[in-house]
Amino acid sequence: MTDNNNLQQFLDQMSSYCDESAGLSNGGAASSIPAIGRVIEIAGSGSRVAMHADRMMHLMGHPDASIAMSGQVGSQLKMKVGTSWLIANVRTLCASDDGAVIANVDFLGEGNQTASGSLTGFRRGVTRYPIPGGEIMPVSTEDMRAIFAADDSPHVEIGTVYPTDDIRGTLYVDPMLSRHFAILGSTGTGKSTAVALILHRISKLSPEGHIVMIDPHGEYSAAFKSCGELFNADNLQLPYWLLNFEEHCEVLLTTDGAERQRDADILAKCLLAARIKGKAAESLGKVTVDSPIPYLLSDLNAILVNEMGKLDRAGDTLPFQRIKNKLDELKADPRYAFMFSGMLVSDSMGSFIAKLFRLPSHGKPISIVDVSGIPSEVTSVVVSVLARMVFDYAIWSRTEAQRPILLVCEEAHRYVPKDDTAKGQAVRKILERIAKEGRKYGVSLGLITQRPSDLAEGVLSQCGTIIAMRLNNERDQACVRAAMPEGARGFLDAIPALRNRECIVCGEGVAIPIRVRFDDLEPEKRPASSDPSFAALWRESGDEAGIINRTIKRWRGHGR
Repeated sequence: MTDNNNLQQFLDQMSSYCDESAGLSNGGAASSIPAIGRVIEIAGSGSRVAMHADRMMHLMGHPDASIAMSGQVGSQLKMKVGTSWLIANVRTLCASDDGAVIANVDFLGEGNQTASGSLTGFRRGVTRYPIPGGEIMPVSTEDMRAIFAADDSPHVEIGTVYPTDDIRGTLYVDPMLSRHFAILGSTGTGKSTAVALILHRISKLSPEGHIVMIDPHGEYSAAFKSCGELFNADNLQLPYWLLNFEEHCEVLLTTDGAERQRDADILAKCLLAARIKGKAAESLGKVTVDSPIPYLLSDLNAILVNEMGKLDRAGDTLPFQRIKNKLDELKADPRYAFMFSGMLVSDSMGSFIAKLFRLPSHGKPISIVDVSGIPSEVTSVVVSVLARMVFDYAIWSRTEAQRPILLVCEEAHRYVPKDDTAKGQAVRKILERIAKEGRKYGVSLGLITQRPSDLAEGVLSQCGTIIAMRLNNERDQACVRAAMPEGARGFLDAIPALRNRECIVCGEGVAIPIRVRFDDLEPEKRPASSDPSFAALWRESGDEAGIINRTIKRWRGHGR
Protein backbone atom coordinates (compact mmCIF):
# COMPACT_ATOMS: atom_id res chain seq x y z
CA MET A 1 0.00 0.00 0.00
CA THR A 2 1.18 3.59 -0.62
CA ASP A 3 2.63 5.47 2.35
CA ASN A 4 0.56 7.96 4.34
CA ASN A 5 1.89 11.07 2.57
CA ASN A 6 1.01 9.73 -0.89
CA LEU A 7 -2.41 8.60 0.31
CA GLN A 8 -3.11 11.98 1.84
CA GLN A 9 -2.04 13.71 -1.40
CA PHE A 10 -4.42 11.43 -3.27
CA LEU A 11 -7.27 12.31 -0.90
CA ASP A 12 -6.62 16.01 -1.40
CA GLN A 13 -6.90 15.51 -5.16
CA MET A 14 -10.13 13.57 -4.71
CA SER A 15 -11.62 16.35 -2.56
CA SER A 16 -11.29 18.75 -5.47
CA TYR A 17 -13.51 16.44 -7.53
CA CYS A 18 -16.44 16.97 -5.22
CA ASP A 19 -16.61 20.65 -6.19
CA GLU A 20 -16.99 19.70 -9.85
CA SER A 21 -20.05 17.53 -9.31
CA ALA A 22 -22.79 20.15 -9.03
CA GLY A 23 -25.73 19.24 -11.19
CA LEU A 24 -25.00 15.52 -11.34
CA SER A 25 -27.90 14.76 -9.04
CA ASN A 26 -30.08 16.45 -11.65
CA GLY A 27 -29.25 13.84 -14.25
CA GLY A 28 -25.67 14.57 -15.35
CA ALA A 29 -24.25 12.12 -17.89
CA ALA A 30 -22.22 9.19 -16.61
CA SER A 31 -19.32 10.20 -18.84
CA SER A 32 -18.98 13.52 -16.97
CA ILE A 33 -18.55 11.88 -13.57
CA PRO A 34 -14.94 12.13 -12.36
CA ALA A 35 -12.97 9.29 -10.81
CA ILE A 36 -13.96 8.16 -7.34
CA GLY A 37 -10.70 6.46 -6.44
CA ARG A 38 -7.38 5.00 -7.53
CA VAL A 39 -5.75 1.58 -7.68
CA ILE A 40 -3.23 1.04 -4.90
CA GLU A 41 -2.40 -2.67 -5.23
CA ILE A 42 -2.78 -5.34 -7.96
CA ALA A 43 -2.94 -9.14 -7.66
CA GLY A 44 -3.78 -11.85 -10.18
CA SER A 45 -7.47 -12.21 -9.36
CA GLY A 46 -8.22 -8.89 -7.69
CA SER A 47 -7.01 -5.55 -6.48
CA ARG A 48 -7.09 -3.06 -3.64
CA VAL A 49 -8.34 0.44 -4.31
CA ALA A 50 -8.68 3.62 -2.27
CA MET A 51 -11.86 5.68 -2.64
CA HIS A 52 -12.98 9.01 -1.22
CA ALA A 53 -15.84 8.62 1.26
CA ASP A 54 -17.29 12.09 0.52
CA ARG A 55 -17.40 11.33 -3.18
CA MET A 56 -19.18 8.00 -2.57
CA MET A 57 -21.71 9.67 -0.28
CA HIS A 58 -22.41 12.35 -2.89
CA LEU A 59 -23.10 9.75 -5.61
CA MET A 60 -25.74 8.05 -3.46
CA GLY A 61 -28.21 10.70 -4.62
CA HIS A 62 -27.56 10.11 -8.31
CA PRO A 63 -30.66 9.17 -10.39
CA ASP A 64 -28.78 6.33 -12.07
CA ALA A 65 -29.25 3.41 -9.63
CA SER A 66 -25.98 1.74 -10.62
CA ILE A 67 -23.95 4.94 -10.15
CA ALA A 68 -25.72 5.55 -6.83
CA MET A 69 -24.44 2.14 -5.64
CA SER A 70 -20.84 2.92 -6.63
CA GLY A 71 -18.27 1.67 -4.18
CA GLN A 72 -20.70 -0.27 -2.00
CA VAL A 73 -20.20 -3.97 -1.29
CA GLY A 74 -21.56 -6.01 -4.21
CA SER A 75 -21.42 -3.10 -6.68
CA GLN A 76 -19.22 -2.90 -9.77
CA LEU A 77 -16.40 -0.50 -10.62
CA LYS A 78 -14.43 0.01 -13.83
CA MET A 79 -10.76 0.74 -14.42
CA LYS A 80 -9.27 2.03 -17.64
CA VAL A 81 -6.54 -0.10 -19.24
CA GLY A 82 -5.47 1.36 -22.58
CA THR A 83 -8.62 1.55 -24.72
CA SER A 84 -10.46 -1.02 -22.61
CA TRP A 85 -12.47 -1.02 -19.41
CA LEU A 86 -11.72 -3.61 -16.73
CA ILE A 87 -14.79 -4.44 -14.59
CA ALA A 88 -14.39 -5.44 -10.93
CA ASN A 89 -16.75 -6.32 -8.10
CA VAL A 90 -16.39 -4.77 -4.63
CA ARG A 91 -15.88 -7.48 -2.01
CA THR A 92 -14.93 -5.67 1.22
CA LEU A 93 -14.69 -2.10 2.51
CA CYS A 94 -12.77 -0.63 5.42
CA ALA A 95 -11.76 2.85 6.54
CA SER A 96 -8.09 3.86 6.77
CA ASP A 97 -6.57 6.20 9.36
CA ASP A 98 -6.26 8.87 6.67
CA GLY A 99 -9.98 8.98 5.92
CA ALA A 100 -9.88 6.93 2.73
CA VAL A 101 -12.14 3.96 2.06
CA ILE A 102 -10.03 0.91 1.17
CA ALA A 103 -11.78 -1.75 -0.88
CA ASN A 104 -10.81 -5.26 -2.00
CA VAL A 105 -12.20 -5.93 -5.47
CA ASP A 106 -12.37 -9.03 -7.67
CA PHE A 107 -11.91 -8.80 -11.45
CA LEU A 108 -14.90 -9.99 -13.51
CA GLY A 109 -14.00 -9.23 -17.13
CA GLU A 110 -13.28 -6.51 -19.65
CA GLY A 111 -14.82 -4.66 -22.57
CA ASN A 112 -14.12 -1.94 -25.10
CA GLN A 113 -14.53 1.79 -24.52
CA THR A 114 -16.98 3.69 -26.73
CA ALA A 115 -16.54 7.28 -27.91
CA SER A 116 -18.82 8.43 -25.07
CA GLY A 117 -16.72 6.58 -22.51
CA SER A 118 -19.20 3.76 -21.82
CA LEU A 119 -18.63 0.02 -22.10
CA THR A 120 -19.31 -2.30 -25.04
CA GLY A 121 -18.41 -5.86 -26.04
CA PHE A 122 -18.00 -7.20 -22.50
CA ARG A 123 -16.29 -10.59 -22.13
CA ARG A 124 -15.32 -12.67 -19.12
CA GLY A 125 -11.66 -12.89 -18.12
CA VAL A 126 -8.76 -10.46 -17.93
CA THR A 127 -5.99 -10.03 -20.53
CA ARG A 128 -4.45 -6.74 -19.32
CA TYR A 129 -4.20 -5.43 -15.78
CA PRO A 130 -4.26 -1.83 -14.53
CA ILE A 131 -1.27 -0.34 -12.75
CA PRO A 132 -1.24 1.25 -9.28
CA GLY A 133 -2.39 4.85 -9.53
CA GLY A 134 -4.96 4.09 -12.26
CA GLU A 135 -8.34 5.77 -11.83
CA ILE A 136 -11.46 4.03 -10.56
CA MET A 137 -14.78 4.99 -12.18
CA PRO A 138 -18.38 4.12 -11.26
CA VAL A 139 -20.32 1.75 -13.52
CA SER A 140 -23.49 3.21 -15.04
CA THR A 141 -26.73 1.44 -15.93
CA GLU A 142 -25.72 1.73 -19.58
CA ASP A 143 -22.52 -0.14 -18.73
CA MET A 144 -24.54 -2.74 -16.83
CA ARG A 145 -26.69 -3.34 -19.90
CA ALA A 146 -23.53 -4.00 -21.91
CA ILE A 147 -22.25 -6.41 -19.25
CA PHE A 148 -25.46 -8.39 -19.07
CA ALA A 149 -26.49 -8.18 -22.72
CA ALA A 150 -27.47 -11.72 -23.76
CA ASP A 151 -25.75 -13.14 -26.82
CA ASP A 152 -27.34 -15.43 -29.41
CA SER A 153 -26.79 -18.60 -27.36
CA PRO A 154 -29.99 -20.32 -26.12
CA HIS A 155 -30.90 -18.64 -22.84
CA VAL A 156 -33.76 -18.00 -20.43
CA GLU A 157 -34.51 -14.88 -18.41
CA ILE A 158 -35.26 -15.48 -14.73
CA GLY A 159 -35.43 -12.01 -13.17
CA THR A 160 -33.88 -8.56 -12.83
CA VAL A 161 -30.27 -7.82 -11.94
CA TYR A 162 -29.71 -6.03 -8.64
CA PRO A 163 -29.74 -3.01 -8.18
CA THR A 164 -31.49 -2.22 -11.50
CA ASP A 165 -35.19 -2.51 -12.31
CA ASP A 166 -35.02 -3.41 -16.00
CA ILE A 167 -31.77 -5.26 -16.76
CA ARG A 168 -32.60 -8.94 -17.18
CA GLY A 169 -30.76 -11.76 -15.47
CA THR A 170 -30.01 -14.50 -18.00
CA LEU A 171 -29.11 -18.18 -17.69
CA TYR A 172 -27.37 -19.79 -20.67
CA VAL A 173 -29.01 -23.19 -21.00
CA ASP A 174 -26.30 -25.28 -22.66
CA PRO A 175 -23.40 -24.34 -20.32
CA MET A 176 -25.66 -24.59 -17.27
CA LEU A 177 -27.04 -28.04 -18.07
CA SER A 178 -23.93 -29.62 -19.57
CA ARG A 179 -21.89 -28.80 -16.43
CA HIS A 180 -24.70 -29.52 -13.90
CA PHE A 181 -26.23 -26.96 -11.53
CA ALA A 182 -27.28 -26.59 -7.90
CA ILE A 183 -30.02 -24.48 -6.32
CA LEU A 184 -29.39 -23.80 -2.64
CA GLY A 185 -31.40 -21.95 -0.02
CA SER A 186 -32.80 -22.18 3.49
CA THR A 187 -36.40 -23.23 3.87
CA GLY A 188 -38.86 -20.41 3.27
CA THR A 189 -36.64 -18.39 0.91
CA GLY A 190 -38.68 -19.22 -2.22
CA LYS A 191 -36.46 -22.07 -3.40
CA SER A 192 -39.26 -24.29 -4.72
CA THR A 193 -40.85 -21.43 -6.65
CA ALA A 194 -37.44 -20.55 -8.11
CA VAL A 195 -36.98 -24.16 -9.26
CA ALA A 196 -40.43 -24.15 -10.86
CA LEU A 197 -39.70 -20.83 -12.59
CA ILE A 198 -36.40 -22.03 -14.07
CA LEU A 199 -37.85 -25.35 -15.27
CA HIS A 200 -40.91 -23.63 -16.77
CA ARG A 201 -38.65 -21.23 -18.69
CA ILE A 202 -36.45 -24.08 -19.93
CA SER A 203 -39.53 -26.10 -20.94
CA LYS A 204 -40.91 -23.13 -22.88
CA LEU A 205 -37.58 -22.75 -24.69
CA SER A 206 -37.32 -26.51 -25.37
CA PRO A 207 -40.82 -28.06 -25.54
CA GLU A 208 -39.32 -31.35 -26.77
CA GLY A 209 -36.98 -31.64 -23.80
CA HIS A 210 -36.48 -34.60 -21.47
CA ILE A 211 -36.55 -33.74 -17.76
CA VAL A 212 -37.03 -36.15 -14.85
CA MET A 213 -37.66 -34.59 -11.44
CA ILE A 214 -37.59 -36.47 -8.13
CA ASP A 215 -40.16 -34.79 -5.87
CA PRO A 216 -39.97 -36.06 -2.24
CA HIS A 217 -42.82 -33.90 -0.89
CA GLY A 218 -45.39 -33.98 -3.68
CA GLU A 219 -45.27 -30.20 -4.13
CA TYR A 220 -44.34 -29.90 -7.82
CA SER A 221 -47.32 -31.78 -9.26
CA ALA A 222 -49.41 -28.63 -8.95
CA ALA A 223 -46.76 -26.57 -10.75
CA PHE A 224 -46.40 -28.79 -13.84
CA LYS A 225 -49.84 -30.31 -14.33
CA SER A 226 -50.17 -28.47 -17.65
CA CYS A 227 -46.71 -29.20 -19.10
CA GLY A 228 -45.60 -32.36 -17.34
CA GLU A 229 -46.46 -36.00 -16.76
CA LEU A 230 -47.12 -36.85 -13.11
CA PHE A 231 -46.11 -40.16 -11.50
CA ASN A 232 -46.68 -41.41 -7.96
CA ALA A 233 -47.12 -44.70 -6.10
CA ASP A 234 -50.44 -45.28 -7.87
CA ASN A 235 -49.25 -45.06 -11.49
CA LEU A 236 -45.44 -45.33 -11.45
CA GLN A 237 -45.46 -49.13 -11.99
CA LEU A 238 -41.71 -49.60 -11.51
CA PRO A 239 -40.88 -53.26 -12.33
CA TYR A 240 -38.86 -54.97 -9.60
CA TRP A 241 -36.69 -56.75 -12.18
CA LEU A 242 -35.19 -53.39 -13.24
CA LEU A 243 -33.27 -53.33 -9.94
CA ASN A 244 -29.62 -54.30 -10.21
CA PHE A 245 -27.98 -56.61 -7.68
CA GLU A 246 -26.94 -53.87 -5.24
CA GLU A 247 -30.48 -52.47 -5.22
CA HIS A 248 -31.90 -55.99 -4.70
CA CYS A 249 -29.63 -56.28 -1.66
CA GLU A 250 -30.91 -53.01 -0.18
CA VAL A 251 -34.51 -54.20 -0.53
CA LEU A 252 -34.23 -57.90 0.39
CA LEU A 253 -31.36 -58.17 2.88
CA THR A 254 -31.94 -57.35 6.55
CA THR A 255 -28.59 -58.32 8.13
CA ASP A 256 -25.23 -56.58 8.61
CA GLY A 257 -21.56 -57.51 8.63
CA ALA A 258 -20.47 -61.06 7.80
CA GLU A 259 -24.04 -62.34 7.78
CA ARG A 260 -25.01 -59.78 5.14
CA GLN A 261 -22.16 -60.88 2.90
CA ARG A 262 -23.27 -64.49 3.19
CA ASP A 263 -26.90 -63.53 2.41
CA ALA A 264 -25.71 -61.46 -0.57
CA ASP A 265 -23.79 -64.42 -2.03
CA ILE A 266 -26.89 -66.59 -1.78
CA LEU A 267 -29.12 -63.89 -3.31
CA ALA A 268 -26.67 -63.37 -6.20
CA LYS A 269 -26.70 -67.08 -7.07
CA CYS A 270 -30.49 -67.42 -6.91
CA LEU A 271 -31.19 -64.11 -8.67
CA LEU A 272 -28.92 -65.00 -11.59
CA ALA A 273 -30.67 -68.36 -11.96
CA ALA A 274 -34.07 -66.61 -11.98
CA ARG A 275 -32.96 -64.11 -14.64
CA ILE A 276 -31.56 -66.87 -16.86
CA LYS A 277 -34.89 -68.68 -16.57
CA GLY A 278 -36.74 -65.61 -17.94
CA LYS A 279 -37.98 -65.70 -21.52
CA ALA A 280 -36.06 -62.54 -22.53
CA ALA A 281 -32.78 -64.23 -21.56
CA GLU A 282 -33.14 -66.81 -24.31
CA SER A 283 -32.20 -64.33 -27.03
CA LEU A 284 -29.20 -62.92 -25.15
CA GLY A 285 -25.74 -64.38 -25.24
CA LYS A 286 -24.70 -63.27 -21.77
CA VAL A 287 -26.81 -62.64 -18.70
CA THR A 288 -25.45 -61.19 -15.46
CA VAL A 289 -27.00 -60.64 -12.06
CA ASP A 290 -27.41 -56.94 -13.00
CA SER A 291 -29.07 -57.50 -16.40
CA PRO A 292 -32.54 -55.84 -16.51
CA ILE A 293 -34.28 -59.03 -17.63
CA PRO A 294 -37.82 -59.85 -16.45
CA TYR A 295 -38.09 -62.78 -14.05
CA LEU A 296 -40.90 -64.20 -11.93
CA LEU A 297 -40.87 -63.70 -8.17
CA SER A 298 -42.31 -67.22 -7.96
CA ASP A 299 -39.22 -68.49 -9.82
CA LEU A 300 -36.89 -66.73 -7.37
CA ASN A 301 -38.91 -68.15 -4.48
CA ALA A 302 -38.80 -71.67 -5.94
CA ILE A 303 -35.03 -71.47 -6.51
CA LEU A 304 -34.52 -70.38 -2.88
CA VAL A 305 -36.61 -73.34 -1.65
CA ASN A 306 -34.77 -75.73 -3.99
CA GLU A 307 -31.37 -74.53 -2.77
CA MET A 308 -32.52 -74.95 0.85
CA GLY A 309 -33.47 -78.55 0.09
CA LYS A 310 -29.90 -79.35 -0.95
CA LEU A 311 -28.48 -78.44 2.48
CA ASP A 312 -27.57 -81.11 5.02
CA ARG A 313 -27.99 -79.13 8.24
CA ALA A 314 -31.15 -77.25 9.20
CA GLY A 315 -29.10 -74.37 10.64
CA ASP A 316 -27.65 -73.58 7.21
CA THR A 317 -31.09 -72.74 5.85
CA LEU A 318 -31.42 -69.56 7.96
CA PRO A 319 -30.02 -67.13 5.29
CA PHE A 320 -32.35 -68.62 2.65
CA GLN A 321 -35.29 -68.33 5.02
CA ARG A 322 -34.51 -64.65 5.77
CA ILE A 323 -34.53 -63.73 2.06
CA LYS A 324 -37.68 -65.80 1.41
CA ASN A 325 -39.53 -64.22 4.35
CA LYS A 326 -38.62 -60.71 3.19
CA LEU A 327 -39.76 -61.56 -0.33
CA ASP A 328 -43.10 -62.85 0.96
CA GLU A 329 -43.49 -59.74 3.10
CA LEU A 330 -42.95 -57.37 0.15
CA LYS A 331 -45.40 -59.30 -2.06
CA ALA A 332 -48.10 -59.18 0.62
CA ASP A 333 -47.64 -55.50 1.58
CA PRO A 334 -49.98 -53.29 -0.54
CA ARG A 335 -47.62 -50.31 -0.11
CA TYR A 336 -45.12 -52.06 -2.40
CA ALA A 337 -47.62 -52.91 -5.12
CA PHE A 338 -46.12 -50.21 -7.40
CA MET A 339 -42.93 -52.33 -7.57
CA PHE A 340 -43.75 -55.93 -6.57
CA SER A 341 -47.11 -56.42 -8.26
CA GLY A 342 -47.62 -59.66 -10.22
CA MET A 343 -48.66 -57.51 -13.20
CA LEU A 344 -45.10 -56.17 -13.66
CA VAL A 345 -43.57 -59.33 -15.11
CA SER A 346 -44.04 -58.58 -18.82
CA ASP A 347 -41.16 -56.93 -20.67
CA SER A 348 -42.32 -53.31 -20.32
CA MET A 349 -38.86 -51.74 -20.23
CA GLY A 350 -39.28 -49.89 -23.54
CA SER A 351 -42.66 -48.39 -22.70
CA PHE A 352 -41.49 -47.48 -19.18
CA ILE A 353 -38.44 -45.61 -20.53
CA ALA A 354 -40.51 -43.85 -23.19
CA LYS A 355 -43.08 -42.74 -20.64
CA LEU A 356 -40.60 -41.67 -17.94
CA PHE A 357 -38.02 -39.92 -20.16
CA ARG A 358 -40.67 -38.23 -22.37
CA LEU A 359 -39.64 -39.94 -25.63
CA PRO A 360 -41.45 -38.33 -27.41
CA SER A 361 -42.53 -35.55 -25.06
CA HIS A 362 -45.80 -34.53 -26.82
CA GLY A 363 -45.31 -31.00 -25.49
CA LYS A 364 -44.89 -32.25 -21.89
CA PRO A 365 -41.11 -32.40 -21.41
CA ILE A 366 -41.12 -32.91 -17.62
CA SER A 367 -41.77 -36.09 -15.61
CA ILE A 368 -42.55 -35.37 -11.97
CA VAL A 369 -41.93 -38.50 -9.88
CA ASP A 370 -43.68 -37.95 -6.53
CA VAL A 371 -42.01 -40.33 -4.06
CA SER A 372 -43.85 -38.94 -1.00
CA GLY A 373 -46.31 -41.86 -1.03
CA ILE A 374 -43.60 -44.52 -1.40
CA PRO A 375 -42.52 -46.35 1.79
CA SER A 376 -39.45 -44.65 3.25
CA GLU A 377 -37.60 -47.99 3.41
CA VAL A 378 -37.39 -48.17 -0.39
CA THR A 379 -37.43 -44.48 -1.36
CA SER A 380 -33.67 -44.36 -1.86
CA VAL A 381 -33.84 -47.56 -3.95
CA VAL A 382 -36.55 -46.09 -6.19
CA VAL A 383 -34.48 -42.93 -6.71
CA SER A 384 -31.42 -45.10 -7.37
CA VAL A 385 -33.24 -47.09 -10.07
CA LEU A 386 -34.55 -43.95 -11.78
CA ALA A 387 -31.16 -42.20 -11.70
CA ARG A 388 -29.32 -45.31 -12.89
CA MET A 389 -31.75 -45.83 -15.75
CA VAL A 390 -31.17 -42.24 -16.88
CA PHE A 391 -27.40 -42.83 -16.88
CA ASP A 392 -27.47 -46.34 -18.38
CA TYR A 393 -29.86 -45.26 -21.13
CA ALA A 394 -27.49 -42.42 -22.04
CA ILE A 395 -24.54 -44.83 -22.17
CA TRP A 396 -26.22 -47.51 -24.29
CA SER A 397 -27.86 -45.03 -26.69
CA ARG A 398 -24.61 -43.31 -27.71
CA THR A 399 -24.75 -44.78 -31.21
CA GLU A 400 -28.28 -43.42 -31.69
CA ALA A 401 -29.51 -39.86 -32.16
CA GLN A 402 -28.62 -38.33 -28.80
CA ARG A 403 -31.41 -37.26 -26.46
CA PRO A 404 -29.84 -35.44 -23.48
CA ILE A 405 -31.72 -35.90 -20.20
CA LEU A 406 -31.88 -33.60 -17.17
CA LEU A 407 -32.30 -35.29 -13.77
CA VAL A 408 -33.44 -32.87 -11.05
CA CYS A 409 -33.11 -34.11 -7.48
CA GLU A 410 -34.97 -32.19 -4.76
CA GLU A 411 -33.72 -32.60 -1.15
CA ALA A 412 -30.46 -33.91 -2.63
CA HIS A 413 -28.78 -34.20 0.79
CA ARG A 414 -31.11 -37.15 1.52
CA TYR A 415 -29.64 -39.17 -1.37
CA VAL A 416 -26.00 -37.99 -1.44
CA PRO A 417 -25.29 -37.49 2.27
CA LYS A 418 -21.94 -36.49 3.68
CA ASP A 419 -21.99 -39.58 5.91
CA ASP A 420 -20.71 -42.38 3.68
CA THR A 421 -21.79 -45.02 6.19
CA ALA A 422 -25.49 -44.17 5.89
CA LYS A 423 -27.92 -46.53 4.20
CA GLY A 424 -28.80 -46.05 0.56
CA GLN A 425 -25.30 -46.37 -0.89
CA ALA A 426 -26.66 -47.40 -4.32
CA VAL A 427 -28.32 -44.02 -4.94
CA ARG A 428 -25.28 -42.18 -3.58
CA LYS A 429 -22.95 -44.02 -5.98
CA ILE A 430 -25.04 -43.40 -9.10
CA LEU A 431 -25.61 -39.69 -8.36
CA GLU A 432 -21.91 -39.21 -7.67
CA ARG A 433 -21.12 -40.95 -10.96
CA ILE A 434 -23.57 -38.75 -12.87
CA ALA A 435 -21.98 -35.68 -11.26
CA LYS A 436 -18.51 -36.79 -12.36
CA GLU A 437 -19.19 -38.42 -15.75
CA GLY A 438 -22.70 -37.43 -16.85
CA ARG A 439 -21.53 -34.57 -19.06
CA LYS A 440 -19.79 -37.01 -21.41
CA TYR A 441 -23.02 -38.89 -22.09
CA GLY A 442 -25.53 -36.05 -22.23
CA VAL A 443 -26.88 -36.44 -18.68
CA SER A 444 -27.34 -33.26 -16.64
CA LEU A 445 -27.82 -33.20 -12.88
CA GLY A 446 -29.73 -30.52 -10.99
CA LEU A 447 -29.29 -30.65 -7.20
CA ILE A 448 -31.69 -28.77 -4.92
CA THR A 449 -31.06 -28.64 -1.19
CA GLN A 450 -31.48 -26.49 1.89
CA ARG A 451 -28.46 -28.07 3.60
CA PRO A 452 -25.45 -27.97 1.24
CA SER A 453 -23.14 -28.76 4.18
CA ASP A 454 -24.82 -32.20 4.44
CA LEU A 455 -24.07 -33.04 0.79
CA ALA A 456 -21.23 -35.42 0.03
CA GLU A 457 -17.96 -33.61 -0.49
CA GLY A 458 -17.11 -33.20 -4.14
CA VAL A 459 -20.68 -33.38 -5.49
CA LEU A 460 -21.38 -29.67 -5.08
CA SER A 461 -17.99 -28.82 -6.58
CA GLN A 462 -19.00 -30.75 -9.72
CA CYS A 463 -21.85 -28.29 -10.31
CA GLY A 464 -20.70 -25.70 -12.84
CA THR A 465 -23.52 -23.26 -12.02
CA ILE A 466 -24.57 -22.46 -8.46
CA ILE A 467 -27.76 -20.54 -7.68
CA ALA A 468 -27.55 -19.59 -3.99
CA MET A 469 -30.49 -18.08 -2.15
CA ARG A 470 -30.37 -16.98 1.48
CA LEU A 471 -28.55 -19.44 3.74
CA ASN A 472 -28.80 -18.85 7.49
CA ASN A 473 -26.40 -21.53 8.69
CA GLU A 474 -22.69 -20.65 8.79
CA ARG A 475 -21.64 -24.17 7.82
CA ASP A 476 -23.85 -24.00 4.73
CA GLN A 477 -22.44 -20.60 3.80
CA ALA A 478 -18.86 -21.90 4.17
CA CYS A 479 -19.69 -24.91 1.99
CA VAL A 480 -21.07 -22.71 -0.79
CA ARG A 481 -18.13 -20.32 -0.50
CA ALA A 482 -15.72 -23.23 -1.00
CA ALA A 483 -17.59 -24.40 -4.12
CA MET A 484 -17.85 -21.00 -5.85
CA PRO A 485 -15.10 -19.44 -7.98
CA GLU A 486 -12.93 -16.69 -6.52
CA GLY A 487 -14.49 -13.96 -8.64
CA ALA A 488 -17.80 -14.47 -6.83
CA ARG A 489 -16.46 -13.89 -3.31
CA GLY A 490 -17.86 -10.37 -3.12
CA PHE A 491 -21.31 -11.67 -3.95
CA LEU A 492 -21.07 -14.52 -1.44
CA ASP A 493 -20.85 -12.13 1.48
CA ALA A 494 -24.38 -10.97 0.60
CA ILE A 495 -25.92 -14.45 0.90
CA PRO A 496 -27.08 -14.05 4.54
CA ALA A 497 -28.63 -10.68 3.64
CA LEU A 498 -30.58 -11.77 0.57
CA ARG A 499 -34.31 -11.17 0.57
CA ASN A 500 -36.81 -13.92 -0.26
CA ARG A 501 -36.80 -14.78 -3.98
CA GLU A 502 -33.36 -13.24 -4.46
CA CYS A 503 -30.28 -15.23 -5.38
CA ILE A 504 -26.61 -15.08 -6.31
CA VAL A 505 -25.82 -16.90 -9.56
CA CYS A 506 -22.29 -17.74 -10.60
CA GLY A 507 -20.51 -20.22 -12.81
CA GLU A 508 -20.89 -21.47 -16.36
CA GLY A 509 -24.54 -20.49 -16.80
CA VAL A 510 -23.98 -16.73 -16.48
CA ALA A 511 -21.62 -14.23 -18.11
CA ILE A 512 -20.43 -12.99 -14.69
CA PRO A 513 -21.64 -13.58 -11.11
CA ILE A 514 -24.92 -11.72 -10.62
CA ARG A 515 -27.45 -10.97 -7.93
CA VAL A 516 -30.96 -11.50 -9.29
CA ARG A 517 -34.49 -10.97 -8.04
CA PHE A 518 -36.68 -13.72 -9.52
CA ASP A 519 -39.69 -12.87 -11.65
CA ASP A 520 -43.17 -13.44 -10.26
CA LEU A 521 -44.54 -16.81 -11.30
CA GLU A 522 -48.17 -17.26 -12.27
CA PRO A 523 -50.20 -18.85 -9.42
CA GLU A 524 -51.13 -21.90 -11.51
CA LYS A 525 -47.42 -22.62 -12.15
CA ARG A 526 -46.32 -22.43 -8.52
CA PRO A 527 -45.56 -25.52 -6.42
CA ALA A 528 -47.78 -26.38 -3.46
CA SER A 529 -45.15 -25.28 -0.96
CA SER A 530 -46.67 -22.19 0.67
CA ASP A 531 -46.70 -22.06 4.46
CA PRO A 532 -50.05 -22.32 6.27
CA SER A 533 -51.24 -19.22 8.08
CA PHE A 534 -51.54 -20.16 11.74
CA ALA A 535 -53.26 -16.89 12.62
CA ALA A 536 -55.94 -17.28 9.92
CA LEU A 537 -56.51 -21.04 10.14
CA TRP A 538 -56.76 -20.99 13.93
CA ARG A 539 -59.83 -18.78 13.63
CA GLU A 540 -61.73 -21.44 11.66
CA SER A 541 -63.78 -24.33 13.04
CA GLY A 542 -66.39 -26.84 11.92
CA ASP A 543 -66.62 -30.42 10.56
CA GLU A 544 -63.73 -31.63 12.74
CA ALA A 545 -65.24 -35.13 12.99
CA GLY A 546 -65.50 -35.39 9.18
CA ILE A 547 -61.94 -34.17 8.75
CA ILE A 548 -60.65 -36.77 11.21
CA ASN A 549 -62.63 -39.63 9.62
CA ARG A 550 -61.49 -38.79 6.07
CA THR A 551 -57.90 -38.35 7.24
CA ILE A 552 -57.87 -41.73 9.01
CA LYS A 553 -59.32 -43.39 5.90
CA ARG A 554 -56.54 -41.98 3.69
CA TRP A 555 -53.99 -42.76 6.41
CA ARG A 556 -54.96 -46.40 6.63
CA GLY A 557 -55.31 -46.74 2.86
CA HIS A 558 -51.98 -45.02 2.22
CA GLY A 559 -53.58 -42.27 0.17
CA ARG A 560 -55.76 -44.51 -1.97
